[in-house]
Amino acid sequence: MDKIGTSVESWNNDNYQTNCEDFLKYISIYKEEHKIIRLGGGTIAIEKQHNKKRLTARERIDHLLDSGTQFFEMGIYAAWGMYEEYGSPPASGAITGIGIIEGHECVIVANDATVKAGAYFEVTLKKTLRAQQIALENNLPIIYLVDSAGVFLPMQDQVFPDEGHFGRIFYNNARLSALGIPQIAAVMGPCVAG
Repeated sequence: MDKIGTSVESWNNDNYQTNCEDFLKYISIYKEEHKIIRLGGGTIAIEKQHNKKRLTARERIDHLLDSGTQFFEMGIYAAWGMYEEYGSPPASGAITGIGIIEGHECVIVANDATVKAGAYFEVTLKKTLRAQQIALENNLPIIYLVDSAGVFLPMQDQVFPDEGHFGRIFYNNARLSALGIPQIAAVMGPCVAG
């Protein structure tokens, strides 16, 4: 194998410095956006949730995971900058990822009731389907923390019409079940649909 050469001197040129400054700027932007997205519907919506004596989706996940373990969140930027006429739902109104529960890796899908009452946008659906696919491919149990108003009605025409849409969730439920992959749904809040 050939050695790829570089020298410390090349790090001291203007191009490197410019790239480094740009990179640090983008990291700063990422960190700020990440903070905003993690707040879901915002501090007022979180306070409303707490006033109802209910935990937020992120708090529920934290309580569910084994102490001292981390949650690998997937798709935190889903719907970021999309659906602006509806407030660009942070994380598409659902939190998905992999965490350790009782020593086992599990996929978690949690509706965020602070974002449009946890309603499903098309991207929320895609995010849920991706989480199910990861559970299928890796033989991981999947836990649904359901706190959802169902489909976001102003956009329901984008959620139901195709094979890769809402009905696919139920198809995947059947596939997971047929393979003996555990599925648990904890239903919380009003959950008016389905």
